Amino acid sequence: MLITPEPYTSPATPRDLPVWQHAAANLRAGVPVALLCVLASEGSSPGRQGFKMSVTATETVGSIGGGVMEHKFVELARTRLLDPQPRPLLRPQIHRKDSPTDRSGMICSGEQWVLFLPLSLPDLPAVVACEEALSKHTGGLLALSGATGLRVLPVPPGTPRYRFQAGEQWQYQERLGFASRATIIGAGHVSLALCRVLAALDFELTVLDDRPDLPTLLANPFPHHKRTVAYEAIAAEIPEGPDEYVLIMTVGYRSDLVVLRQLLGHQVRYLGALGSQAKITELLGTLRSEGTPEQQLARISAPIGLPIHSRTPEEIAISIAAELIRVRNTK
Repeated sequence: MLITPEPYTSPATPRDLPVWQHAAANLRAGVPVALLCVLASEGSSPGRQGFKMSVTATETVGSIGGGVMEHKFVELARTRLLDPQPRPLLRPQIHRKDSPTDRSGMICSGEQWVLFLPLSLPDLPAVVACEEALSKHTGGLLALSGATGLRVLPVPPGTPRYRFQAGEQWQYQERLGFASRATIIGAGHVSLALCRVLAALDFELTVLDDRPDLPTLLANPFPHHKRTVAYEAIAAEIPEGPDEYVLIMTVGYRSDLVVLRQLLGHQVRYLGALGSQAKITELLGTLRSEGTPEQQLARISAPIGLPIHSRTPEEIAISIAAELIRVRNTK
């Protein structure tokens, strides 16, 4: 029997990378191009904070949310690009038909601020810096303002993902890179299926396992980082922070327990363990008998995944991804 291998799939890139690549290519070619960016959003809005588009007279890359609102801004951008010296424009958009001003034409009830920013050749170094920060995962701080235009700056410690100040002296800042980072401890079949799903959801992915020759680790093309580690020293491999998600799915109960003992004090957004209810009850019971405070045990999400009666690795991966989306989108 002839077996055809799966085509090679490279790790996912951050959502905005094609936008900056398109903008850079057009600046180099001397083609007028503009950036559309959602600087803030509230309620039910079609485009969330940070959504971007690169727009020329004939092409668009990216999205600021779709629908009539996006169409209107694309046409606005194309009209303004005909001006020899177009100026930035920042507009509120209110998605309610009863709003007396700034109606977007949509009725989903939210609000957002959308920026039209024409780009010119002097902006090329900053655009390339955005492109490189995203493609090389080096990070950076995107800074936009009416006074200084487009810049890329170092990221001070503790900088939030987004920051927006409205008004005449408006300013916007955004940390470049993935919205979230997921570390999956254990590289079995569910880990492989989960990586496939999370790669499309703006997660930077790391997979750790203590088995260097594990086929599902070697064959997993989706993580940005894959490492063989000793579970007894796993804490040093796990970064802390509000955008960190840690999922434990090692080969068995004993290694899960080794990992959990070390990570109970870790400050992460999400700490979860895969397993049946019986296995999770045993895990938590062992930790409880060792004197682990209930407050720490309550931080563990287990069994991970929304209860959708999932059975296959792919179904389990969908249930876990859905839970991570719910956590990430809950402020």
